[in-house]
Parts: sequence; C-alpha cells; structure tokens
Amino acid sequence: MGKIRVLVVDDSALMRQLVTEILQSDPGIEVIGTAGDPFVAKDKILALNPDVLTLDVEMPRMDGLSFLEKLMAGRPMPVVMLSSLTEKGCQTTMRALELGAVDFVTKPKLDVVTGMDAIAREIVDKVKAASVARVQRALARSDRQLYDGPKPNATNALITSTHKVIAIGASTGGTEALMELLTQFPSDAPGAVVVIHMPEGFTASYAERLDRHCRVRVKEAENGDRILPGHVLLAPGNFQLAVQRSGATYSVRVYSAPPVSRHRPSVDVLFQSCAEVLGSNCVGVILTGMGNDGADGLSEMHNQGAFTIAQDEATCVVFGMPKEAIAKGGVDEVLPLKRIATIALEAARCEILSK
Repeated sequence: MGKIRVLVVDDSALMRQLVTEILQSDPGIEVIGTAGDPFVAKDKILALNPDVLTLDVEMPRMDGLSFLEKLMAGRPMPVVMLSSLTEKGCQTTMRALELGAVDFVTKPKLDVVTGMDAIAREIVDKVKAASVARVQRALARSDRQLYDGPKPNATNALITSTHKVIAIGASTGGTEALMELLTQFPSDAPGAVVVIHMPEGFTASYAERLDRHCRVRVKEAENGDRILPGHVLLAPGNFQLAVQRSGATYSVRVYSAPPVSRHRPSVDVLFQSCAEVLGSNCVGVILTGMGNDGADGLSEMHNQGAFTIAQDEATCVVFGMPKEAIAKGGVDEVLPLKRIATIALEAARCEILSK
C-alpha cells in the first residue's frame, strides 16, 4: 500500500499550511497539493487524482457545500469537511454529510495554531478512515421527504416503557446510516438510545434533522429522560450516556466523564450500561465507523442475553467498529443496512426468540 494522497482545500493560507504539516507528520500520508478555492481544487483533482480531499466550508467564489454537491455528482471521492463550530456551521456540516462527505473535523475558532495541534490526531485518523471509505453518488440521499404526521407522546407510552430497548452505536458514515435506519421505524417503535461520535454543538442540530424526517420523535438526550416507545434519545456531544432503571421505567443518565475507547460520548459506555441494566431486554446495533468503540460493550450485551446486530462490510462506509465487534464474537446477525431496522424491530418485539 502506498501513501494516502491528500488534497487540502481551504481559503486560509495558514490553515492550508497547518493541515498540511499535520497530515505529513504521519508517514502514511502525503499531501500532494493545496487549493485556495473550489475552482483551483477542481483543476488539481483532475491533474493529481487525490485519494482524499479535505474541504473548508466557507470559501470565496464558491462555498464548500456547493462544490461538494457538484463533486459528488460528477466525481465521487472521499471528503473530510473542516467546519467551524457555529449554529450555521452545524447545519451546513449536516448537509455536507447528507451529500456524501465521509466525516468532518471542527476547526478551532480561537488560537488556531494551538487549537489545530489539539485536533491533529483526529484529522489524521479521519483522513485515514476516509481513504478506505465506500463513497457513492449522493443525489438520491439529498431528496428525503420530511415527515409531518402525528408522533407519539410520552404519556400514552409510559405503561409500555419496560419493553425492549434498541441501543445503537455509530461513527464515520453513521449520520446517513442512522437516517436510513430510523426512518424505517414506525411511530410506535420500541424506545431507542443512540451514541454517534459527534462533537458538542452538532448533536442537537442532528437530532432535529432526524426528527424532521422520522415518524418517531428524536431529541438530544437530557439527564433523566425516559426511554419510551416511539422516542429516540441521542447522546449529546462531549457527554457520556448510559441507561438506568428506576422501578418500572428506564431512563438515561447524561454525565461528564473522561473519554472511553477514546470517545465522549462512547458507544462502549452505552452498551455496557445496557448489558448491566437491561440484559436480554435490549437489542444492540453497531453501525459503520472507524476504530473499535462499542466492540467490548456489544460483546458484553451478547453475553447477557441481548440480541445483537452488526452492519455488514458491503454497506459500511468504514467497516471498523462492526468488524471489531464481529471479531469478538459478540454479534448474532451481520446484516446489510437496509435490513437492520426490520430485524431489530422483530427482535425488540420478541418475534425473534432469545438465545
């Protein structure tokens, strides 16, 4: 395997220099060029044929989002977005992932040099993951219909809150995988809890986007929220999420704690709490993502009698987390993304016999 060839696209000369230095500090990566705007980037993509593109959002002559849309329609390739942490930036980044970007890194707003040093490892890891990602034209994904029908409320669902819970973990490629999965859930689906590797400030925007497209209610989890049928709770960025039980009801604990498996929120934290609190009364699902977060937790869920599912390699953007979970022997079914919702719902409704 040769080095991963990267083209860095950013209107800031300082940012181009910093990203280049960070990437080239890794012996497996070579920055083959830089571009200050999408028009220069287009020419360099054609001339240099990079493996991965890092792309700024706000640039002159054409914004990064418009360029990404054209790129993914004509010449799909792995793209890692660089985004500032603003409300507008959150929405733009969500749209970029919908259009086919593999992942994103949040730029520091203050003290850029020190801030970039702090996220250097993240940039390198995400570029490496993107280099092996499966990228497809994303036009079909950009036209989803919003769901505006009635949704369940908490009061009429409370009496069934001890039905099985669906716990889901995802990382790279997970924003669109979760969208495809959750849009298949009916309005009375079993309660679900989700961890996706996403920084603080982005999870609320992402939860709102999911809620607009799904029949179930989706919200960023708050400490003490009950897990109820027809509701999905998404772990907030920079906080850990665990399930807990009080009498006949399940709820979530949202708390500040060190990273686990290098992540906060961590899929392992969620899954291990499910193993301890829910046992066989839970279904575990691990989706596309780099690294091994969730593998240990899913194995423990499996050992405690939970039904467990991993997304298959063919439909993963990055087959890291599911691969590690499968290798640990903690997976009952390996399924393509389009089948996971059906099997998870059947298992949660006890239509699949427990082991």
